[in-house]
This record gives sequence, C-alpha cells and structure tokens, in this order.
Amino acid sequence: MHFSIPDTEEVKDGNGTFTIYNIFVNGVFHCKARYKLLRSFHDELRKEYGGFSLPEFPKKKLLALSPAEVEQRRMALERYIQLVSQDPQISNSNLFNNFLLTAQQESQTEEAVRVSLDVFLVNGHKITVSLMSTDQTDDVLESVAKEIEIPDDFVHYFGLFLIKKEEDGDNSIVRKLQEFESPYLSLKSSNKSGVHRIVIRKSYWDSTYDDDLLKNKVTMNLLYVQATSDIERHWVLVTKEQLSHAENLKKKGSKREFLRFSRTLKYYGYLQFKPCITDYPSANTPVIVSAGQRELNFRVKVQDQIKEGCFKITRMRCWRITTLYPNTEVDSSSSSSSSSSSSSTKSQLELSFEYLMSRDNLQWISVISDQAMLMSMCLQSMVDELIMKKHNRNIKKPQDRMQQRQSKKPFRHLSRETSQGFEQTGAQDSSSTTSKHSPELPDDQNPINKAMDSVKKFSDKIGKGNNSKLEESITENDAFEGIGDEDL
Repeated sequence: MHFSIPDTEEVKDGNGTFTIYNIFVNGVFHCKARYKLLRSFHDELRKEYGGFSLPEFPKKKLLALSPAEVEQRRMALERYIQLVSQDPQISNSNLFNNFLLTAQQESQTEEAVRVSLDVFLVNGHKITVSLMSTDQTDDVLESVAKEIEIPDDFVHYFGLFLIKKEEDGDNSIVRKLQEFESPYLSLKSSNKSGVHRIVIRKSYWDSTYDDDLLKNKVTMNLLYVQATSDIERHWVLVTKEQLSHAENLKKKGSKREFLRFSRTLKYYGYLQFKPCITDYPSANTPVIVSAGQRELNFRVKVQDQIKEGCFKITRMRCWRITTLYPNTEVDSSSSSSSSSSSSSTKSQLELSFEYLMSRDNLQWISVISDQAMLMSMCLQSMVDELIMKKHNRNIKKPQDRMQQRQSKKPFRHLSRETSQGFEQTGAQDSSSTTSKHSPELPDDQNPINKAMDSVKKFSDKIGKGNNSKLEESITENDAFEGIGDEDL
C-alpha cells in the first residue's frame, strides 16, 4: 500500500479552527483525519505492539502551529503512516483496517445504514446485494459470492475492482478494492461523474488455479466471461486460426474446453494497462505494459517493429512510486522521464523498479503512467502469491477470515470528549512502553527499521528539485532474495 498526505485544510467549528490531513491510499483520496485521531491510532498500536516496534510519532504542541509547522507535521505524519504500513503484522491487522474504515466513514459523515450496491460481472451482468453502507470489501465480496452461489472454498479466488469507463468507451481498471475500505463509500466518493462501477474479477495470477475453479459451474462461468472479454479487447493475443477455433468451442457451448484452450494463448491471465511511456530501451519510448505470469511484459515500438521484453518479479530488487511535477530534477535513474514530465502542466506518476539485468548489474527502469499505483499493487500481489505458494499456503476462505477477526483487537475510536481529555493530559513518549504481545526484535530484523532503511536508500538515489514532490515509498521485494543462478 502506498500512503501519502499531499495536503491539509483548515476547518472551523464552534470550538475554533483545526487542521485536517487528507490521506491518500494507492494514489486515491481515502479519508480526512485530525492529528488527535492519528494520535489515538498510534496509542492503540503502541498498546498492541509496543513502542519499540513503532516509528516516532510527531509530538503534540501546546500552542497553535504556524503554517511552516503545519507543513512539518504533515510531512512527519505522512512518513509515520508510510513506515507503519510497511510492517505486515500491523498492516494486516484488524486494528489497522478498522482505523482506516472508521476514518473513511467519518470523512463522508456516513451512518451505518442498509443500502443496495450494484456489482457487475466483466460482461456487464449486474448483481445487486443488500448490505450495510460501512461493510468492508471482503464482507461485500462474500455477499456477492453468496448471491451467485460461489462455494466458500473459491470466494477469495476473486476480488472487487473499481472500474472506470473511458472516453473511448473502453473500461480501465482503477484499482483493486482493499479490506480497509467500504466499497459502497469508495464508489460513492469516486462516482460523482457516473463513470465508475465495481466489477468482480479473478484476483490470482497463476493460471493453474483455474483447475480448481473449473470444477464448479458458477466459477467456471466467471472465468469464461472474463476470458471472452480479454480476447475481445485484445488483452489476449490470438491468430485467425486460434480465434476461429475459440469461436467454434463457444458455439458448441464447450466452456471448459474453451478455457483450457484459452490458457495456451499469449497473455492469457495478464492484466493490460493503458499505453504509457518508458525509458527502456531509450527515453520517451511508447510502451504497452501487461502484468501476469510473475512478470511485467513490455511491448515497445523500435524502428517500426514491435519488440517484447519481460521483467521477472524475482529479479526486481525493489520498486518505488514517484510523483513527477513540471521541471522535476531527478538523478540519472529517472532523468529520462523528466523531459517528458516537464512538457506537461500537471503531475505524473512514475513506477521505477531496480532490475537485475545480469549478474552484478542492477538497473533502474521507469514507466510513466496514471496507472502506476495499480502496476505497483500488481507487482506486490504477484510477489505475495509467489511466497504463499512457496510456503504451501492456500488462498484464504471466509471461515479463515472469521477466525482472524475473533483473534485480533479492533481500533477503539475515541469520542470527542475522550479525545479532548487526551489532548489536555498530553502523551507519553512512544519509546516508554514495551510490548506484551510481541517480542522486541533485533534492529536489523525489525520491519519498521527495515522500512526506514528503505526510505533512506530511496532518498539517497533521488535528489529533490525545488518544483518536485516525491513520495518516499519504496517496496523491497522479498522474492528477490531467493534468486538463484538458474534465474540469471
């Protein structure tokens, strides 16, 4: 997850003026939060995990903050939530998810009420479910699964995605909805122009999982409509002969055989992004990027020829998201993209990954795309799936999630009165409390320290220009450590 707090706003109420921090998750506005809400969240984390596991939280000040001090606090809070989110133990906890869900609910002043939500299949078929407006993503997914009779074992082979209808009539994927948000609230927030909808799609990358879903008629049909759509929109490449064979299988109603044949086609199971720009093999090169089969696939036009390059996730040491503004000054690893961004009047997102081109040769490769966040999330989910399979773990089931909920503490949101009392009494330094639930880790193994080191490495690699704003978020790739000679 990529967190940022790009700006603040001043709000007045009967008690005076206070500052609101706008929190973005994966490049999309998620919620507004006051300092005291973030402080109470930190205190809950400190009780659960101990002060030694957490980064320093910006200290409370008794006097009103100057504009410069507000900006310093904004940057400090942004850094804090970025570091905390990089600890899997915390970011996967009920405490963390419920904090973000509570903040989203309060930002939209939404009460928990019964509502109807439309969720679509890839082919446009609509499924309407009744739920609470504040239900989390997995709650909604499980409600949809129950409505169309997906067996429990296969529910979480699928995910909910926010889709946008583009001006050319095509649909592009904005992002996969996460457990820390309410799909109803997220759709309500983003759909003011009426071009967004929620779609259910398969959410795994390894096509061998298809074998499980082919055993059930409902899940097989879901795979069928997605494969058909991907072929029609040319995400899957077919020759005339292959297309003719596929059409014959469809006419015969042989869905299972159609899917097995589809798995032999080029780019089956890949997610294709909108055309964008890369610095590989040269600056300002138009490229079609696709994600799938444990790789990012590049199709670039070089001297009137389409050439293909594959970048395996196991050879990516890390990746980062950078926000480029006009006249951005960056170092050599991103210099190729600065000329492109300087010609634009608005900011652009850049995904960069450090790739092991050959033994002892690491190279940064960059892509400028408004779907850079989605690309990053695809990389992370491919890595997560690879590690899950390596450790012989299975895709979760609804009953697993229920057990997890019962074993973890929710975020205890402070009321207004309690929050005011908290501010008046002040707060202890976060390092004064030790954990009762998790042992103190050595400095080199502590996830937060690793995250801080990552941010340091990131800042060393990039110089900040006067007109640039860089998100200090870099993702270390755990799968990279297992690379062997055969991968080279």
